[in-house]
Amino acid sequence: MASQTSIRERVTAHVERALAALAKDGLVTGALPAVELVPPKSAAHGDYATPIALALAKSAKKKPRDIAEALKRALGDAGGLLEKIEVAGPGFLNLFVAKAAWLEALAHVLQAGETFVRSDHGKRERVLVEFVSANPTGPLHIAHGRGAVTGDVIAGLLDAAGYDVSREYYINDLGNQTDIMARSIHLRYAELFGRAFAPPEDFYPGDYIIDVARELKTEHGDRFLDQPEAAWLTLFRDRGIDAMLRRIRADLDAFGVRFDRWTSEKELVARVGLDGLVERLEAGGHVFTEDGKKWFRSTAFGDDKDRVVVREDSRPTYFATDIAYHDDKMRRGFKRLVNVWGADHGGYVARVRAGMQALGHDPAALKVVLVQMVSLSRGGESVRMGKRLGTAVWLDEVVREAGRDATRYFFVMRRSDAQLDFDIELATKKSLDNPVYYAQMGHARMCSIARRAAAQGIPAPTLAPGALDALALPEELQMVKTLVRAPEVVAAAADLCEPHLIVHYVQDLIGQFHSYYTLYKNSEKVISDDPQKTRARLLLCQALRLALAALLGILGVEAPEQMAAADADAADA
Repeated sequence: MASQTSIRERVTAHVERALAALAKDGLVTGALPAVELVPPKSAAHGDYATPIALALAKSAKKKPRDIAEALKRALGDAGGLLEKIEVAGPGFLNLFVAKAAWLEALAHVLQAGETFVRSDHGKRERVLVEFVSANPTGPLHIAHGRGAVTGDVIAGLLDAAGYDVSREYYINDLGNQTDIMARSIHLRYAELFGRAFAPPEDFYPGDYIIDVARELKTEHGDRFLDQPEAAWLTLFRDRGIDAMLRRIRADLDAFGVRFDRWTSEKELVARVGLDGLVERLEAGGHVFTEDGKKWFRSTAFGDDKDRVVVREDSRPTYFATDIAYHDDKMRRGFKRLVNVWGADHGGYVARVRAGMQALGHDPAALKVVLVQMVSLSRGGESVRMGKRLGTAVWLDEVVREAGRDATRYFFVMRRSDAQLDFDIELATKKSLDNPVYYAQMGHARMCSIARRAAAQGIPAPTLAPGALDALALPEELQMVKTLVRAPEVVAAAADLCEPHLIVHYVQDLIGQFHSYYTLYKNSEKVISDDPQKTRARLLLCQALRLALAALLGILGVEAPEQMAAADADAADA
């Protein structure tokens, strides 16, 4: 179903038309500024406020309050959209939306179903979201997991906001780290034959290395025991990468994270050719030679220093590959790039944008979301998990103990650039203190109410004219006002690449429902002897349930229809 124009958009359009009328009559002059609607600090001051009169005062050479009064008269009731308009303070215009307009918006929610949170805001602009992209030299740890769910939810938000989204994992299967892994596997391989084991400083000590070494021993016996490195390095590296990618894919699948494409660095370099890339930069005057190296003039594009793209031995640097990869993304037709990186990669942002700009791409097309580390605790006490590798905490261990829903929800509860303390005890707690349980309990409670109504022989509520008019309690109208904002919140969170905004919105919405349910369960029950109120409230619960299921779906979290606690209190409905 096509998205409906939001209340905010409708109010904005009416204010713009009123401004145009004032300009036509000569009451305001000059360029008309954009209309800004902000939520008032107090609900007593309306649903929206605009300082547009203050912005116009200087060019119109009039008092802001006089302009605001003229604008109020020009607006009238905005075709029944506005119930009241007040001029406040030095010239603010406080706008009160009519109840009928809110109920009309609620009716649209019920007609659209879960799709109502979606919009065409993005106009199908092509966006590539690249995330995780962990080196295939070991399993995913919890910081990778936070990046995984952050990227996955950002992609889901962009999709819901009307963008054409692709999800991509970049496999760093070239370079020194994969060679170190291969040598680590060979050391373990030799150890399996009784050779003395003395790991060097650069070494991967995890049990997963032993697993690969054991497979190679089974397949090849002692064939590579005393062979020179050149005889086994490629095989051991490829087998290690293959084993790690299988595990990474399995961990991500269990975590509910999917990709449309896995791009290999090795295949990228073979396909695009880094020599040609450097030649393009040289042709643009962006490269100079010094100390036997080729340097990219990244300072010309705002970086803090120039960067080497070709070493003394003529091998391209990792940075050259990064430029090639982002150039390839843009050449594939994407208009916007979103990279989800660990916070330790913050220094790379300026240089990558510089490389894009040197090749003729808009550097603003790249949005980088930095994800901070995760610390693990249990009831406030710091804990360590995963004895297989020093201080590493594997993602799969956390998911097995805390569950996929709680892990995903907790990982995006805060801004991605803020450090996160993940309390395992809280995440597994079956109480309303647990944020994900709090949200899921709300959905299950609404489903329980619907089942109880059916058990009492109350027919499923239908959306007939006037069916929602009985929603008159302040708490009911506030839930409606919050609920119908969902598409706006999704679009804003998508553009900002901030998944935590959805979690905060969900907590606010379901918090309003829990408070309403508790406050009125003895006086104004959802199911009562009043058929009009019962129908209206069941429809409200249905709309809330649809919204919650859709939003939890974007977060990759289940919206359960049954939970023991929800079924137990259904009698209070």
